[in-house]
Amino acid sequence: MSKRVHVAVGVIYQDKQFFLTKRLASTHQGGKWEFPGGKVEKDETVHQALHRELQEEIAIDTLAMQPLIAISHDYPDKQVLLEVFLVDQFIGEPSAQEGQEQGWFSKQQLLELDFPQANIAILEQIQQSDL
Repeated sequence: MSKRVHVAVGVIYQDKQFFLTKRLASTHQGGKWEFPGGKVEKDETVHQALHRELQEEIAIDTLAMQPLIAISHDYPDKQVLLEVFLVDQFIGEPSAQEGQEQGWFSKQQLLELDFPQANIAILEQIQQSDL
């Protein structure tokens, strides 16, 4: 079994909408929608990783984040630990920086999109919330 990849994930929320990006076709789980984030690097806290990744990936600065859910998921080719945070206080307008598709979606629209399997628990948490 390979090492579990530790990932910081941001559920970007504003005006009852969620910001998503679509994974590039050449990446793991390519072509699926996702909540932005990325790997936690050595000597980095999850908060630091998420702040850095959201700056790099969607050009926003986080002001605050609240824990939402932690998910451990095994794909056939990769194991991941997702630490997911609600990010509803930030500076800037989210914009995909790596050429991928992007969009704002309502809580209901999230149910119609194709996500990586590990994200299903995030969607369930959102659907059960008051967001």
